Amino acid sequence: MFRALSLRRAMHSAVIVSAVRTPVGSFQGSLSSFKSTELGAMVIRGALQRAGLGTTEVGEVFMGNVVSAGTGQAPARQAALGAGLHNSTPCTLVNKVCASGLKAIAIGAQSIMCGSQETVVAGGMESMSNIPYLLAKARNGLRYGDAALQDAILCDGLNDAYDNVPMGMFAELCAKEYGFTREDQDNFAVESYTRALRASQ
Repeated sequence: MFRALSLRRAMHSAVIVSAVRTPVGSFQGSLSSFKSTELGAMVIRGALQRAGLGTTEVGEVFMGNVVSAGTGQAPARQAALGAGLHNSTPCTLVNKVCASGLKAIAIGAQSIMCGSQETVVAGGMESMSNIPYLLAKARNGLRYGDAALQDAILCDGLNDAYDNVPMGMFAELCAKEYGFTREDQDNFAVESYTRALRASQ
C-alpha cells in the first residue's frame, strides 16, 4: 500500500506521438484468424513506424485485454515480442473490462509524468472471435451426468460477475434512470470522435 507524499518537483508532460488501430472487425469476420496478441503486435509495430521510433527506444509496454483465456501466458509480452521489441522490455497486462485499454494508456502516461519512463507503448487488444468455451469442474473429473460448456465471452467478459446480467442491461437502466436519450448518446459519440480528430491534427 502506498500513500502520496507531497514533493515540490515538476512533473513531466506525457504526449501521444502515434496512435494506431486495426480496422473494425465483426464477430467471426475477416480478422477472426488473428489472435488478440497478433492484433496487438500489428498495432504496436504500426505505432512505432508512424512515430519513427526504433524497438529499442520503448521503455515499457502496457496493454489492456478483457478476456485472456486461451491466449497463452503473458499476452502483453507476446504482443511486444511479436512487434519486434526486445525481450528485456517490461510488459504489463491490464484487465479492467471495457476500460482496459484506456487504463493501460493512463498508466503509461503516469509512468512518463512521474519520470519512470521516457517512451511507452500503451493500448488494448481483443479478439472475441477467438475467446474459447470453458468446461467447468472438468479438472476434478466429471463423474456423472451432463456438463455444460461456458462461453468465456459471457462469463469472463460481458456478464456482470455478481448478478450474471449482461452489461448492456446496466447501460439501459442507466439511460432510463438518468434520462439519457438516444439523441444525447449519439451527440456524445459525435463529440468524442470530433475531439479525437482534433487532437490528432
